[in-house]
Amino acid sequence: MARPSESLAIEARELVKTYPGGRGKPRIRALDGVSFGVETGTIFGLLGPNGAGKSTSVRILSTLSRPDSGGASIAGVDLLTHPDRVRKTIGFVAQKAVTDPMDTGRENLILAGQLQGMPRRSARARAAELLDRFSLTDSGDRLVKAYSGGMARKLDVAIGLMHRPQVLFLDEPTTGLDPEARAEMWAELESMATAEQMTVLLTTHYLDEADRLASQLAIVDHGRVVVTGSPDELKNGLRGDAVFVELAPETDLDSALRAISRVRALGDVIVDGRVLRGRAAVGATALPQVLGALDDDRLLVASATVARPSLDDVYLKYTGHTFVSSTSAATKENAA
Repeated sequence: MARPSESLAIEARELVKTYPGGRGKPRIRALDGVSFGVETGTIFGLLGPNGAGKSTSVRILSTLSRPDSGGASIAGVDLLTHPDRVRKTIGFVAQKAVTDPMDTGRENLILAGQLQGMPRRSARARAAELLDRFSLTDSGDRLVKAYSGGMARKLDVAIGLMHRPQVLFLDEPTTGLDPEARAEMWAELESMATAEQMTVLLTTHYLDEADRLASQLAIVDHGRVVVTGSPDELKNGLRGDAVFVELAPETDLDSALRAISRVRALGDVIVDGRVLRGRAAVGATALPQVLGALDDDRLLVASATVARPSLDDVYLKYTGHTFVSSTSAATKENAA
């Protein structure tokens, strides 16, 4: 058995997890050898569409589930050998609310602290501190059922912080929030990570959230980690520009592909619905050539843009499909 690394706050080693596939169906392999390490004091993102294996990874790392094989350690403590010790060092904020809507925000926080073994006086002081940090002081003595979605989510995060954990797991912390509430939560999480001086593992299916919050991230696809690195490192590693051409509804897709195949400045062309995506060393040079080739064949274009590499481009490079298409496919699969 591999010894836990003393330099990592979180270490996952070849985690495998399967679930029954239903009557007559093979088992579902939710995790297929997931490995990654998280440096102490960082915000680490697990980025992937729904069903990629993010939440399964977090459930294992927070001791809520056991892997079929593989190992992990939290703050240098082996997860499988000493789960009780691990639970004392972590906080966990699940996707679903854990608060009692018929209690006040303050009462929820105090109860969470006492469940972690805090004396009531200490729990009250910590609750007041966290209500202030998350701008909930004025609402602290209101019933949680009267909270907005953003306020309730802030309270969930505050509950995870009550006992000052070394490592905090945030599972999809902004799912369901409106754009304004999401932006507010991002600011709170950035401030919290600095103030609490702890390690945060964040799962998300929002590209902009991973880009904004994570200093390091792992992209997860079909139960595997396909690439790790900082958002900037991953984007800069692609080099060049992304070129997007949306074809008009009446334009034949095959004809358009043949036309742009003549443009040597454009490579790695893929089809995403009626959008052709490619890469070019200098997008501003390649785009006029692409439009010219299409115009020569009298093929109509709805829109065309050039952009610097994004995390969606990174996801495309390492998985072979776009993030949006993966999310749509996962949604359809879950609905089936």
